[in-house]
Amino acid sequence: MKPLNRLLSTIMLACMAVVVLSSFTGMPVWLSAAAVGTIGTVVPMPKGSLNGVVIETWANYIIERFWKDNQFLRFAYDDSQYVLTGRIVHIPQPGAKPAVVKNRADFPAAAVRRTDTDVVYALDEYSTDPTSIPNIDQMHLSYSKQDSVLGDHMEVLDETVADDMLIKWGGNGTIVQTTGDAIAPITGQTGNRKGFGHKDLKSLMIRMNVDKVPKNDRYVLIDDNMFEYFYDSLGDTNAKDFSRYADAENGVIGKLHGFSIMTRASVLAATNADAIKALGAALAATDHLCSLAWQKNSVAFAIGDTKLFQDQNNPLYYGDVYSTLVMAGGRVRRSDGKGIYVIRQANAA
Repeated sequence: MKPLNRLLSTIMLACMAVVVLSSFTGMPVWLSAAAVGTIGTVVPMPKGSLNGVVIETWANYIIERFWKDNQFLRFAYDDSQYVLTGRIVHIPQPGAKPAVVKNRADFPAAAVRRTDTDVVYALDEYSTDPTSIPNIDQMHLSYSKQDSVLGDHMEVLDETVADDMLIKWGGNGTIVQTTGDAIAPITGQTGNRKGFGHKDLKSLMIRMNVDKVPKNDRYVLIDDNMFEYFYDSLGDTNAKDFSRYADAENGVIGKLHGFSIMTRASVLAATNADAIKALGAALAATDHLCSLAWQKNSVAFAIGDTKLFQDQNNPLYYGDVYSTLVMAGGRVRRSDGKGIYVIRQANAA
């Protein structure tokens, strides 16, 4: 395999060798270059000596691609600093607050020890099935080809991890139902559902205020199948206010009622009993689409080890074999679950 970054690394190493040789021997640069070229021909670099460079390059690529494709995760609390031994995350939970006494008359006041706890979650391992690149393709392999191969891996890896993260968050969220007009079901559903309008979002704003959820950094991720009704419910005035705060770079399409709003092809699905559907589960006829609202410090996400595996010159596949792996996890940060809400479609008569 001869990817472009390996060639560039080789050139850089050769240039460094020329500079060092010229400095220590006093030879002209052109003569030093000729000497290095001759030595390189006679004593080639050991096979696989740049593998570490290639792997590191693609590990960085995986991280960058992950955040680019899952922008909503940027608006969650990053617990990565709490990862222990690459697998476990501990989130401290403060104990009870001190009581307040008006016009205290009894002294000395009794000192009470605060008992702190923590919540723990493990990082799950997400890995792709290996892809083989035949020897004939290696002869013309470039960075663009590798980007295409790993792009396929990352597309399914990103989507799976993000889908599972939303399930982990929504599984502990408070369920609220939509109250809009009747809308037609999507493929797989039977019976009409109530739409999710901006008045539902206003009611949710008040609900979060009553729950004492911080008013800053509130977000809502709306299922694209629910967004059409939401946008149509805005009216001209609210639509102008909504679009004024669009931030395409971060995936925010607008802001309303204190929420930064994003959309996604799918967010969550729930049963009539308000159980969040498992990862990969098909949508049943009586299931409901859901959107998700949260405050940034109410949900957590952590990313651990990210790896690219490569097996060069594999005799069984007559070429190279690649696969990727990401360790990731998350949960609702507060043990009481406040600060995150699942907006579930209600049945329409």
